[in-house]
Amino acid sequence: MNSSAHSPTASAAQPLAAATPAVISVSPTSGSTAGGTTVTVTGTGFTGATAVRFGATQAPSFTVISDTQITATTPLGTGTVQVTVTTPIGTSNQFVTYTYVTTPAPVLASVAPSSGPAAGGTTVTLTGSGFTGATAVRFGAVSASFVVNSATQITATAPAGSGTVQVTVTGPGGTSNGVPFTYTAVPVPVLTSVAPSSGPAAGGTTVTLTGTGLATANAVRFGATPAASFTVVSDTHITAVAPAGTGTVPVTVTTSGGTSNGISYSYSAAPTLSGVSPNQGPTSGGNTVTLTGANFTGATAVTFGATPAASFTLVSPTQITAVVPAATAGPVGVTVTTPGGTSTLQSAYFYVNTPVLTGVAPPSGPLSGGNIVTLTGVHLIEATAVLFGTTAPSAFTVLSDTQITAVVPAGAAGLAGVTVSTAGGTSNAVSYTYLPAPVVTTLIPSQGPTSGGITLTLTGTNLAQATTVLVGGAPAGFTVVSDSSIVVDALAGAAGTVNVTVTTPGGTSAPKTYTRVGSPGI
Repeated sequence: MNSSAHSPTASAAQPLAAATPAVISVSPTSGSTAGGTTVTVTGTGFTGATAVRFGATQAPSFTVISDTQITATTPLGTGTVQVTVTTPIGTSNQFVTYTYVTTPAPVLASVAPSSGPAAGGTTVTLTGSGFTGATAVRFGAVSASFVVNSATQITATAPAGSGTVQVTVTGPGGTSNGVPFTYTAVPVPVLTSVAPSSGPAAGGTTVTLTGTGLATANAVRFGATPAASFTVVSDTHITAVAPAGTGTVPVTVTTSGGTSNGISYSYSAAPTLSGVSPNQGPTSGGNTVTLTGANFTGATAVTFGATPAASFTLVSPTQITAVVPAATAGPVGVTVTTPGGTSTLQSAYFYVNTPVLTGVAPPSGPLSGGNIVTLTGVHLIEATAVLFGTTAPSAFTVLSDTQITAVVPAGAAGLAGVTVSTAGGTSNAVSYTYLPAPVVTTLIPSQGPTSGGITLTLTGTNLAQATTVLVGGAPAGFTVVSDSSIVVDALAGAAGTVNVTVTTPGGTSAPKTYTRVGSPGI
C-alpha cells in the first residue's frame, strides 16, 4: 500500500497511473459549510494523485491511502459540488457529489456545577445543543479539556482561574453564547483524622488523611519531614506514605489556601517476641498460650506460621495471650505485628498430633491393681498423663512413640476407659476390665481315688476368666462351663488331702480341699 499527504500546492512524485482516475463514492456525502470534514474518496487510478477538488476548490489536504482510496479534508463551500481527483493521467469523472450543509453555532444552556476552586480541576457538565464536532471549550479565554458525550452534553475539566468567567463551546458552526462559572477562594484545609495513627520508626506506612479542603494539596508533612509520597483522592481524603521518624509528630496538609491544623501520628518501636508458653499443643488448636517480649502496645495481629490466631488479647506491653489456630503437626514460627513492625520467633511453637491408643495388654486385672499393663498406639512419645477411668496409675513409663507400660491403680469391678494425654490432646479410650477375685464355694466330689481319672465340679463366682486350676499345686485340665461353674480333671497322686484353687486375672480363689483315697487292702 502506498500513501502520501498533500497540501493544495504539493506535487507528488508518484509513478504514472495506468488509467484516468475514477471516483465511485464519497463518505460522508455531506458536511459543514465551514469545511474541515474528513471524507473518504473511493474509486480507481488514484496513484500519484496531485489534487482533490470539491467543486472548483482544492481540498486543503489529502492522503493517498492506496490506488483505490484517498482521505481528504473538505474546504469551505456551499451547496452541492462535484468531487474530483486529478493525477498526471487526468481528472476523474464528475458524477459523485458532496453537499455542504449549514451548521448552526452551538447553544449552551447550563453549566453544573457553576463554581469551583481557583486551582481548577472541577468536573463540570455542559448542557445545550449543537455540540457535535465541538473543537473547543473555554473558561473565559482559557481552554479546557473536554469530552463530547452527545449533541447535547459535554463534560469538561475547569482550568485554573479567578472571579467569574464565561464558559463557551466552539463548533463547526461557530462559538456559543457564554454561561457564567465562578472561581471560589480556596479555604484553609482542615484535618479531622489520620488512620492508622501510628507506624514503625522506619516509615513506609500508608495512612489515610480525612478532612476538608484537601483537593489542592501540594504538601503533606509528618512533623517537619515531607511524606514519602501522597495522593489526593478527593477534597476530603488523601493517602500518604509516612517517612521515617521518632516520637509523636503532627501531620499537616498544605494547599493553596494555607496549612492545616496538625493531627498526631506516633512512631512506634518494633516489637520483640522472646517466648511462647506453652510452646506446643494439639493440631486442632483452641488452646491458649502466652507470648512474652517487648513493645507489644497496639498489636494488630498474631500469627502461627501463616495462620492468624483465633483471637488474642494484649495484656501489657510485654505480654499477649493468644488462642492457637488449627494446623498440621510440626514446628511453626510465631509472629507479632504492631504499628511499629513485626517480630517473628522461628519454630517457637510445635503442633503435636493427638495420641491414639489401639490396645492394652493384658486387658484385665484385679481390683487391687498393682499389675503392669502395656499400652500400644501412636503419638505416645510425649505422654504427660495416663488414666484408668479417672484414676492415675502409680507409675508409667514411655518406652517409645508406640508403647507405654503402666502400673494399674486399684479400681471398682467392671470396665474402665484407659486414656493417654500429651501436648497434642487426649487419646481415645481403650477398655480395661477390673475383675474381682474368683470364689469357689463347693467342690463335688470332695474325694476320689489316688489314680485320678475322675472330674471335679467347682461352683462359685467370677470363674469365667479362669486361667489356671491347681490340684495339689499341680495344674489340672479344666473346662469353664459358666461364670459359676468349672469342670476340672482330678489328678493322680498320693493319698491324702490337697488344695484346689482357681486363678483368673482378678486373682486366686481361697483353696478348697480334695481328698485322695487309696484302694482298700485285701
